[in-house]
Amino acid sequence: MTTARTHPESDRDDQVTPKDPATDESPKERVDRELGELLQGLRVALPGVQVLFAFLLTLPFANGFNKVDAFEQHVLFVSLISAAVASICFITPAAQHRVLFRTGTKEILVRRSNLYGIAGAIALGVAMASAVILVVDVLYTRSAATWTASGLIAFWAWCWFVQPLLTRRHAEETE
Repeated sequence: MTTARTHPESDRDDQVTPKDPATDESPKERVDRELGELLQGLRVALPGVQVLFAFLLTLPFANGFNKVDAFEQHVLFVSLISAAVASICFITPAAQHRVLFRTGTKEILVRRSNLYGIAGAIALGVAMASAVILVVDVLYTRSAATWTASGLIAFWAWCWFVQPLLTRRHAEETE
């Protein structure tokens, strides 16, 4: 005799779950929507990080790369590793979704995937800034590279983290 396992995310029609009056969603519907939104957001970021990663992988094999100094080689290393970490973080939610499929752990997956998305965004920002340092340093000066990357880091931090966190805080205060 086998018994059926029931998971919080199961599609059983005989279970009646209360809906959130604010969203008119059941807990399952909310988690399904959140996972879909999260995966869609990661799908937007992933092609950009993959293009950057591919570009960085080709640099050491390009003509003239032997002219870069030790600082530029270190910056390339930081950018390359950061792009790899960003790729891993952005791909992880989809890979874990496949491994955890039908285990009743979708809520955990959503929370974990959100953290991977944040870590991936940080790594992508580092990869972008260091790639800019490398290119601007080769084209102009180290000082120009430092100022340009600093401005980009400030803009990146504002757009991706500071502004949304301020909005979140404001929304929580007005509730």
